[in-house]
Amino acid sequence: MTDLLRQIAEIVGPQGLLTGEDVSGRAADFMGLTRVQAQAIVRPASTAELSAVMKLCHAAGQAVVPAGGYTGLVQGVVCSPSDIQVSLERMRTIEEVDPVGRTVTVGAGCPVQAVQDAAAEHGLLFAVDWGARGSATIGGGISTNAGGNSVVRYGMMRDSVLGLEAVLADGTVISAMNRLIKNNAAYDLKHLFIGSEGTLGIVTRAVLKLQSAPLSTQTALVALEDFAAVQALFVEAGKRLGSGLTAFEVMWANYYEPIAIGTGRHTPPLPGGHHFYVIVEQSGTDPDRDASQFEEVLASLLESGVAADAVVAASQTQAAQIWAIRDDIEALFHYAMPSVTFDVSLPIRDMGGYVEALEARARAELGESTKLVVFGHMGDGNLHILLGAQPFTMDMKHRIEELVFTPLQALGGSISAEHGIGLEKRQWLHLSRTPEELALMKALKAAMDPKNILNPGKVLP
Repeated sequence: MTDLLRQIAEIVGPQGLLTGEDVSGRAADFMGLTRVQAQAIVRPASTAELSAVMKLCHAAGQAVVPAGGYTGLVQGVVCSPSDIQVSLERMRTIEEVDPVGRTVTVGAGCPVQAVQDAAAEHGLLFAVDWGARGSATIGGGISTNAGGNSVVRYGMMRDSVLGLEAVLADGTVISAMNRLIKNNAAYDLKHLFIGSEGTLGIVTRAVLKLQSAPLSTQTALVALEDFAAVQALFVEAGKRLGSGLTAFEVMWANYYEPIAIGTGRHTPPLPGGHHFYVIVEQSGTDPDRDASQFEEVLASLLESGVAADAVVAASQTQAAQIWAIRDDIEALFHYAMPSVTFDVSLPIRDMGGYVEALEARARAELGESTKLVVFGHMGDGNLHILLGAQPFTMDMKHRIEELVFTPLQALGGSISAEHGIGLEKRQWLHLSRTPEELALMKALKAAMDPKNILNPGKVLP
């Protein structure tokens, strides 16, 4: 053990430092395909402990890689054998739920689902939600500005963070634990850390905004024949359901048919043979009125021919079965791999043409072995794409990335809607940010982490 690790062990105690097989035995990604390569994992139990650790690492010029629940998809927590990884898994306390102010104060290592459950005990809702809720952490969600299934109504993680506490590269603690909705006292420093992927500081605690829990939820799966109909459904649902529209998730047939039908893991709510399948969800406070309104909207869309078929969940169990198809990432990866995974955003009106052109170019260049899968949070402009062909090589991977990313620049789209940049998308960042924006980002990084020890090499090219 090095002198630095011995000094760190004195700060965090025997439970706070892992080395050897305790490090290499850990999966470094949610699929369990890679292992952590760091020389050690430090697990502080408090902000004060992390501050003391970072002071030592700063003095030694030691690179530090923060890690959450290992559910990211852009290689944002990849370590070299000389790095020290910092995990906040011991900082998972739910400190306080304020049912009047509708806030919850938590440690950054707290799993998202634990926060949701704590809020639910008070009749409240922590609205940020995605499939990996059981293992993804609040700190990881903040550092990547995670999105998820209900962004169309509640916004990204950024919209649910009122305040936070973070430790800078030199150990300085920035405690901006604001609990106020309105606070215009100069710069709102929390935004430096939200979405910065641990490159400017390590978030240790947060004050999160809660919502009133809905008293009713209606979920439907709707089949449509073309993207114009999908857009018409979205427009009409927005008009008729208003702020009650909680989710609008689109699945191209190339997702729905292999996952809902082909895997045998699900009972398909609707048969195959349609081009698009959309999950529409409404939540509200008047169960009888909400259910009636929801069914009226769907009935009118079926009668007008916008929707080809639809099924409304008659229970929470049926709603969960519909969502299980959308969230079955394990089956998706088994079906679609090897492929390159993408998380892009673009104007909704351009989505149909973008995917059609992408498929045409991919089949022309990659051949008939091309496999394309498209689905995502269409209500907030976010598509997830898996694209691959055989034989799968690194040169092919690069060409696939060019096919997917390059057209986004002209459309005003983004190479990353919600997953972040990490290492995976770093070379493509210039397609979504101007040279002036990149220069300012680099200046912020240099000012806050002049030794470049916080998650070095991630995000910025």
